[in-house]
Amino acid sequence: MKKVLIIAEAGVNHNGSLETAKKLVDAACESGADIVKFQTAKLGSLVTKYAPMAGYQKENMREDSSQAQMLKRLLLPFDDFKELSRYCKMVGIQFLSTPFDLESIDFLKGIGADLWKIPSGEITNLPYLERVARTGEPIIMSTGMCVLQEVRDALDVLKRNHAGEITLLHCTTQYPTPYQEVNLKAMLTLRDTFGCQVGYSDHTLGIEIPVAAVAMGATVIEKHFTLDRGMEGPDHKASLMPGELKAMVSAIRNVELALGDGRKEPAGSELANLAVARKSIVAACGIKKGEEFTTQNLTTKRPGDGISPMEWYRVLGKVAVRDFGEDERIEL
Repeated sequence: MKKVLIIAEAGVNHNGSLETAKKLVDAACESGADIVKFQTAKLGSLVTKYAPMAGYQKENMREDSSQAQMLKRLLLPFDDFKELSRYCKMVGIQFLSTPFDLESIDFLKGIGADLWKIPSGEITNLPYLERVARTGEPIIMSTGMCVLQEVRDALDVLKRNHAGEITLLHCTTQYPTPYQEVNLKAMLTLRDTFGCQVGYSDHTLGIEIPVAAVAMGATVIEKHFTLDRGMEGPDHKASLMPGELKAMVSAIRNVELALGDGRKEPAGSELANLAVARKSIVAACGIKKGEEFTTQNLTTKRPGDGISPMEWYRVLGKVAVRDFGEDERIEL
C-alpha cells in the first residue's frame, strides 16, 4: 500500500516572519509530516482593494478591514520562499507552496517546484488552471465550496492542458469546520465519480477527522498547524499545535498499518492463540471402550487441539475405540 502523503499546512501562520516560517518548518519536520506547505502571492495580483474579509477572518482577527490590509501583514516576499525552499532541503522535508496568482506560479516553477497545490478558491479560475496544468507536473486540488460540475469543469481544463497526475481533496472552506459540515462521504463521491486518487484537507478542530479520512481511503491529508493558537492571524485558531500535529501523523501511520491487504485470514500473531481459544470434542464423563458416543457423554471444551466441534454430528453414534476419562480428547 502506498504511504499516505501528509501535508503540514503552515500557510500564512508565520505572520509575515521568515524566522517564524523556519520554526514552522522545524516543527513539521519533527512531526514526521512528508511536506510543509506555505502560500505564495503577490498582493496586487491576489485581491482588489475592495475585497472584504471572510466572516471567520473578522472573528479570528477581531477586526473588520479589507483582505488587502490583512494580507499585507501576512505575505512573505518571493526571496523568502527561495530561502525556505533551501532550508527545507537542509532539514530534510519537502517544500511546497500554493500559488495564488500567475506570477507566483511562474516564480515557484523557477525555484524548482515539481508538485502543485491548487486551493479551493482558484478552482473556477481558468487562466490559473491552464498555467498550472501546462507545467505537466502532478497536481493536488482542493474542492471546498464546489459542486460536482465545478470539479468536472476544472478537471477538464487541467486534462486539456496536459496536467500530470491529479489528486482531488475534499474540503470544507470554513475555519474551524463544524463536524456536521465535514461530509467525509463526499470524498468517496469524488473518487467514484472521477476515478482519481482522493484525499482530505481538514479545517476541523482536533485530529479525529483526518484520521477517519485515511481509514476511508484518503491518500493525501492536509492539515493546518501553528506554533501558538493564541497568535494573531486568520488561521491559528483552526490549526494544530506541534505536539498535536505529531500525534496526528502517528495516528495516521498506525491506521495505515491497520488497514492491511483485505484478505480474511489469521494474522501471524493469532496462530499461536488458535488452539488456546477454540474447543475440541471431549468426554463429558468416563466412557468405556465400545460405548456409543452421545450428547450425554460428550461435550466441547478448550483447548482446540483435538477434533473440531464442527465434526459433532460425525462423532455422535460412533463407538469408543478405548476408555476415555472425563475431559479427555475424543479419538476415532
